[in-house]
Amino acid sequence: MYIHEYDNWPNFRWDNKQIALLLDKASRAQGLLYGRLSNLGFDDKLKAIAENLTFDIVQSSEIEGIHLNREDVRSSIARRLGIDSIKQSNVSSHYIDGIVNVMVDAMEHYDRKLTKQNLCAWQSAFFPTGFSGGSKIEVGCYRTHEEHIVSGYLGRERIHYVAPSPQRVEEEMTRFINWFNDAPDESYIIRSAIAHLWFVSIHPFEDGNGRLSRILSDIILARGDQSQLRFYNISTAINKDKRHYYSILERVQHGDGEITEWLVWFLKILISSIDDANAIVSAVLNKSLFWIKAAGIALNKREVDTLNKFLDGYEAKITTKSWAALNKCSKDTAIRDIKDLIEKGILHEDNPGAKRPSYSIYINEDIVDDFTEITVDKDNDIYFLNGIYKGSKTIHERLLALDAERYLAGNVPLKHLIVKYCSYLNT
Repeated sequence: MYIHEYDNWPNFRWDNKQIALLLDKASRAQGLLYGRLSNLGFDDKLKAIAENLTFDIVQSSEIEGIHLNREDVRSSIARRLGIDSIKQSNVSSHYIDGIVNVMVDAMEHYDRKLTKQNLCAWQSAFFPTGFSGGSKIEVGCYRTHEEHIVSGYLGRERIHYVAPSPQRVEEEMTRFINWFNDAPDESYIIRSAIAHLWFVSIHPFEDGNGRLSRILSDIILARGDQSQLRFYNISTAINKDKRHYYSILERVQHGDGEITEWLVWFLKILISSIDDANAIVSAVLNKSLFWIKAAGIALNKREVDTLNKFLDGYEAKITTKSWAALNKCSKDTAIRDIKDLIEKGILHEDNPGAKRPSYSIYINEDIVDDFTEITVDKDNDIYFLNGIYKGSKTIHERLLALDAERYLAGNVPLKHLIVKYCSYLNT
């Protein structure tokens, strides 16, 4: 039997004891993030929002097997939010603009009553041509046929889940929308997890259900935060744990409404997404500080554009090869640029004399002496830079895996990681 076939559907139940500590940890992480954000200026907040939305849209699309150009997405968001300081390309596809408009609309009107019309309009924006993967689909309306979630080759398909019959969808969605708009009886975080599971279990549309379920989760989290400024999302974390996501979802959808396992997984994903948000905030602050300090240095356009890409995390390792690849230029041109930036004090060589040299952007070298008890540690396959700043402030900065691995292999000094990830502290 499937979850929607039980008599108690959709009366979900769970073990509060098993989720209590994780729920508390997630709530504290939210509070600490918003406390940190309160110290940001308006422009930096907008940049952090733009980065979060960029990751959300790119990663949410990747979960569905669609790969978008990150720069095009960021540019569309910058235009939509009116952020002049983010470099904007001349054009972006109608598809990307449509997705961005959906995400911004949901973000700006998080407290608006959810309606069937909203959902149908959002789903329609995901498929402006009326096609998905080369096949014609129903757009802007609930599905009118059976929906089976399958995998495998033709003739050897495996059925993972069968959604409620199309005759039930209208009634099921009316009940879901009424619950979504009602005053909550439970934590907004728990409510966000339930909304995601409930919506994808109804599977009201022929396509786009996963993306809509993640938007609905984020809307409920925004209602809990009472803020239209979205600095974290679950899509990036889900994409990193996609296989686990689908396996837990399948198990729960074959159950009788006991969703403790789903809530435990969701809470861990939420905590991971808040870690991602903290990393975005740090990157935005470090980037702003860098350009303040580099304001009086003469740089050519290629150098400015490429430094921005590294500061945005497009590449973790600066080499002549990566520089040339990003600019589609010759190795000799890359060498000239890097030599120029070294002479101007912007790049420092990681290991002088290395056979294949790499470089780090130097934002604020003075900060290194303010750190003690510095370590690089791994927690749940994620690397963190931990330390004490100025004798009292505990630092817990998420690292790119490549940076951490290079440090552990002795290919980049610890001080370069401190400068890259923590310069914002000394402003």
